[in-house]
Amino acid sequence: MQRGSDRLNVHRDDQMKHELQGLLRSGHPTRTEEWTDPEPPAEDDPEVYRGAMVAGTGGRPAPESVRLELYRSLTRHDFPAAPRELAGVLRRKNAPETLVERVSRLPRSARYGSLLALAEAVTGGE
Repeated sequence: MQRGSDRLNVHRDDQMKHELQGLLRSGHPTRTEEWTDPEPPAEDDPEVYRGAMVAGTGGRPAPESVRLELYRSLTRHDFPAAPRELAGVLRRKNAPETLVERVSRLPRSARYGSLLALAEAVTGGE
């Protein structure tokens, strides 16, 4: 069945599949011209996803970096919970080890009802 909204004809579609076949099989660019490959990130590029937690004052992670990692790893369905349970969730979601340690050092008797309450406890209200 031919649909009228197709932008490419069948021959061009097959040609594009053939061009991408090497990339899909190998997992890396297969072009011989270096200028066609995407540029790798530079050392001074900002951390965009799953980067290291940014250092703040005194070698401790910056509060906004801690909050960002918590928001990436936890959802509202993880609450209310004790620090031990939250540390387990963070480990399963591959959060930075420094964050897991900070959460596991919180008082065992405490229970946190929201991400905001946990973030304030971990950062010390900074």
